[in-house]
Amino acid sequence: MRLNKAIAAAGLCSRRKADELILAGQVLVNGVLEANPARHVLPDDCIAVNGRELTAAQEYCYLLLHKPVQTVCTVSDPEGRPTVMEYLPAGVRHLRLYPVGRLDYFSEGLLLLTNDGELAQRLTHPRHHQPKVYEVLVRGPVPETALAAMRQGMRLAEGQDLLPVDVERKTANSGNNTLLRMVLCQGVNRQIRRMCRDLGLTILRLRRVAQGPLDLGELTPGQARQLTAREVAVLRSSAGLPSSA
Repeated sequence: MRLNKAIAAAGLCSRRKADELILAGQVLVNGVLEANPARHVLPDDCIAVNGRELTAAQEYCYLLLHKPVQTVCTVSDPEGRPTVMEYLPAGVRHLRLYPVGRLDYFSEGLLLLTNDGELAQRLTHPRHHQPKVYEVLVRGPVPETALAAMRQGMRLAEGQDLLPVDVERKTANSGNNTLLRMVLCQGVNRQIRRMCRDLGLTILRLRRVAQGPLDLGELTPGQARQLTAREVAVLRSSAGLPSSA
């Protein structure tokens, strides 16, 4: 295995970041400084990064979680709020999974967690941004002028220009409220909430139901499942990576 891939496989960082660490002289192989990211290493070689010896390459894990509301998308929280890590199945908690992207505290839905650093980096990079689909329950009726503004591309109150959003009424109303389906093609922080704020719309529930080739399906809040081999292959391919790590 190439040295940069071995470092990434240990869950320390992405392959690109491993290249940077090696070229910066921060990696030792069997106690000797190694500056070639392409060097092939054996399973019994001792690799150390910044003085920290890596354990054997861990297996990759790809987990799809239905993030509940009032949960933060971090490994830990200084305020003591619940984190998504509390919903990981016991059998994968030792694999050092990290959330890929975020949903805000009061939003719910599809969240990917993985220890595949290279894939995580791709999926969070603007060049490889994955379309994300949301179901948004809004109080009362939504005028056509608001939908037209989203479809044309808005400028937020902060001055940030947005790409057009594919938005439609999923149902005419839900009680006295309106359920919208939105497809976002850029990664702007709290984009839906800020758009609705500027259009005078009040969000009652915001749920992400799809991301790229992944679908939330029938998972209920707090439930998680591992991706199938086919889902992993399609997801990596959609990010411009080989189908297997």
